Amino acid sequence: MTDLARLAADRGLRHLLFSFTDLFGVQRAKLVPLSAVAELAREGAGFAGFAAWLRLTPADPDVLALPDPASLMPLPWDPQIGWLATTLVVEGTVLEQAPRQVLQRQLERAAALGLEFRTGVEAEFFLLDAEGAVFDRRDTQTKPCYDQLALMRRLPLIRELVEAMEGLGWGPYQADHEDANGQFELNWTFADALTTADRHAFFRVMAAALAERHGCAASFDPKPIEGLTGNGAHLHLSLWQEGRNLFHDPAGEKGLSAVAYHFLGGLLAHAPALCALTNPIPASYRRLAPATTASGATWSPAWICFGGNNRTPMVRIPDGQRLELRLADGAANPYLLPAAVLAAGLDGLERQLDPGPRCDRNLQLEPPPEGTPCLPRSLEEALEAFTADTILRNALGDAFCGAYLDLVGQHPARKA
Repeated sequence: MTDLARLAADRGLRHLLFSFTDLFGVQRAKLVPLSAVAELAREGAGFAGFAAWLRLTPADPDVLALPDPASLMPLPWDPQIGWLATTLVVEGTVLEQAPRQVLQRQLERAAALGLEFRTGVEAEFFLLDAEGAVFDRRDTQTKPCYDQLALMRRLPLIRELVEAMEGLGWGPYQADHEDANGQFELNWTFADALTTADRHAFFRVMAAALAERHGCAASFDPKPIEGLTGNGAHLHLSLWQEGRNLFHDPAGEKGLSAVAYHFLGGLLAHAPALCALTNPIPASYRRLAPATTASGATWSPAWICFGGNNRTPMVRIPDGQRLELRLADGAANPYLLPAAVLAAGLDGLERQLDPGPRCDRNLQLEPPPEGTPCLPRSLEEALEAFTADTILRNALGDAFCGAYLDLVGQHPARKA
């Protein structure tokens, strides 16, 4: 067992943030001084569960957050403080509805089949002022994607984020101005799904914290400004076994294997229900709506289909190594997103589902082939699909599904 206190001391850390992400993606934490780390690493940092979105009451016992030393990351802007993801337990029992636990359960299912799930995520965000407008008043191009001057004006912040990820060992490889005015994206190297989810959760904290230091706010909202492209969270995914990418087959269509296509079949079969988790707030459906944007494209799907290297279907095949799910948006929980995707894909494998024919049309301008189903048009419709999808719900577990569906009606931003 890793001696967390010694590990923290060796890295020059004086405090640790014991952190967890609740069901609606809110980051929660307690600051633990180094002098108390050894005890709390054993016993857990205590939280009142009702104070977070976990479906607990004030009468329930404390939630104890047990840190995962493998997730330890120093805050790049305050390197004497470290951040850790945690496992939540109540009276010695793991809290099954906790998002990180939901993901770990799916990863255990995959591991029992000899499979490793690897992911990469594109976390888009806006830089806004205190009134919710684009922070950079000169960022006004009709087609601002890749605008070099707009990128350079925000270079102090973007460079700080890139250098922070380099210091953390994430392998960042590009940063750009995205398709909306004030929108940016940073990409880092893919990894096992739990590592990517931890990094995604931390990235949201880091981007928000560093943006504040530069006088602006980082927004991951799916549609923070009407008329502009929304924030996506495209997920790149593949299955591996003993160091071999099972999705790759040079002889397969588009370089993908039968395993990849069965997994894809699962994504398409469960797409309506997936939306309840990948697109979890009403604003998500303003991003998915087929109306155009100022730049001329929404860059978001409207139909349940897949294509080759085509950015208009729900799933893209960028190359013969992976699938890109373009469905999710910036409101998606960093842990529930890969958990739901893996659960759907594993069902595709188990039932050998066929994704059907590829759609290579420009779906921004042309209708899809007759019979192609459309994605849900509202959160209410997605929640109905999720409630009805017994296969996906059984895979994700009653504790999580019951908690999630119960709390959706209580959360102001998620009332359908």
